Amino acid sequence: MVADDKTGTLVFTYGTLKQGFSNHGLIQDMISTGDAVFLGNYQTLEKLPLVCGPYRVPFLINLPGSGEKVWGELYAVSPRALTRMDELEGTSRGHYERLPVAIDGGKDGEVSYVEAYYAHRNYAMELWKKNGERGFSSYTEKEAKGYVKRKDRPQNLTFLDQIRLFVSSLD
Repeated sequence: MVADDKTGTLVFTYGTLKQGFSNHGLIQDMISTGDAVFLGNYQTLEKLPLVCGPYRVPFLINLPGSGEKVWGELYAVSPRALTRMDELEGTSRGHYERLPVAIDGGKDGEVSYVEAYYAHRNYAMELWKKNGERGFSSYTEKEAKGYVKRKDRPQNLTFLDQIRLFVSSLD
């Protein structure tokens, strides 16, 4: 599975962009305009930490071999849709970074290299430590319990400030 001009960029979503979660409306909008196509449910080839940060926001951490193999949804998205996803994920603000991830293609041991949004390297290891160096294999309703939508979070702090407070707080 390789993205091209017809399929766009292949993006692995593992958190609030998945079906049934709070940011999936963006994906639905992109599907309705022909800018995204759902390709199926997939699992990462390697173990990767999937943890929650402030407000139960999910973060994938680029630490192969730690955590669990992660389940998520794969979408082919247009350049316009990718720009919208980058904006949501705050790639220009240091919230997340879009990097390659290997997923199990399911057929004859096929491996696909797609993209995913990882916790930014400036705070990723602190998030991993704050979560007791334990992750989970899927962001489900259980992990999302207590999730706070952006509009309901304190507006006087940036998301990076909220992350810094979260990782420095006592349990």
